[in-house]
Amino acid sequence: MITAVLLLVCLVLAGAVAALVVALRTVAARLDAIEARGPLRDASSLGSSGQVVTGTSAPSSTSEPPAPVPVASAEEFVITRLGDPEPDAAPTLETKLFADVVLRETVVKAASFAYGVRRGLSPANRNRIWFEMRREVKRARKERKAEEREAIREWRARRRADVRSVRQEESAA
Repeated sequence: MITAVLLLVCLVLAGAVAALVVALRTVAARLDAIEARGPLRDASSLGSSGQVVTGTSAPSSTSEPPAPVPVASAEEFVITRLGDPEPDAAPTLETKLFADVVLRETVVKAASFAYGVRRGLSPANRNRIWFEMRREVKRARKERKAEEREAIREWRARRRADVRSVRQEESAA
């Protein structure tokens, strides 16, 4: 049973790794395409001096946007590192070593989870939980009975007060 679960977990992880590789390749292809086009600047947002126009003089969001115009500037501030030279590549793991690391970590996590479940469902823990639940049910039952007795006392006191007030009205009339 545990072997089947571990095999299923490994297959799911392998599928996730494959999906991540495909997504990474797609992002890399898009990034290469964007880098090939060069920096783009929207011509409608630039004033005559080349500064960005804001406020009421800025173009409306409902107006049709004009085609972007490529603009190269030496003082352009870019948050990303697209224009910087690439740093030295980080050391990569061999495929077999990477798979070994991933599988070992997965097996350790699965084994520790199984141990925790087995320990949590042990007879001693089940008995302790049952005992605590029984004690809590008894406490709640006692509390409900006490509240019920108090409510009945208050109701009877109000009824007696109503009867007294009716008798006083009859005797006064």
